[in-house]
Amino acid sequence: MRLTVGRKRVIDQQAVLDAAERVVGRDGAANLTIDAVAKEAGINKASVLYDHKSKQALVEAVVDRAFERDNAHHVGIEEQLADPDDRAIRGRILAAAEPPPEEFRAVALNLSAALALDATLRVKMQENQARTMARIMETSHSARGALLAYLALEGLKFLEHLDFHHFPREERDRLLREINWLATTQPGESDLPDIAAG
Repeated sequence: MRLTVGRKRVIDQQAVLDAAERVVGRDGAANLTIDAVAKEAGINKASVLYDHKSKQALVEAVVDRAFERDNAHHVGIEEQLADPDDRAIRGRILAAAEPPPEEFRAVALNLSAALALDATLRVKMQENQARTMARIMETSHSARGALLAYLALEGLKFLEHLDFHHFPREERDRLLREINWLATTQPGESDLPDIAAG
């Protein structure tokens, strides 16, 4: 979306959000300010405030766009798969074939901190996750296997995005193949192991 300000300057709102993302990656969401985003984008503060009335609104816009991009990215990969079976989970596994780029990790880490600390942002994440899991289960032959595969995949990504652990490439590729296998398994009902009463 583009908007004319004072008939002279056209402000690209995607460029504003790009600037906000760079500030988040560099300084953290807690340290994001309207002034810092304006400076990063090379525009005045009023131009940022025109569409984003507060720091909170700007952070929410960055988070919303991140979800939209992520979901669109996965749908695009799904559409390239020749086999329609289990497309939603297989598209996500294929999308994870390449580890996240270094510059993305800083943004993911800082946005994750914001999501954990802010109830409004956390609700956005919860809703997005619920939609994703429902779609994966609805489009899979083994809903439980696909859900387990998704949980394993998200665990791997969580470790990487938050810089907690990075597997060597060969081991990472093996894990993705095993997660892909898990997507079609039919887990049986089993009892939990006995836990001795304390």
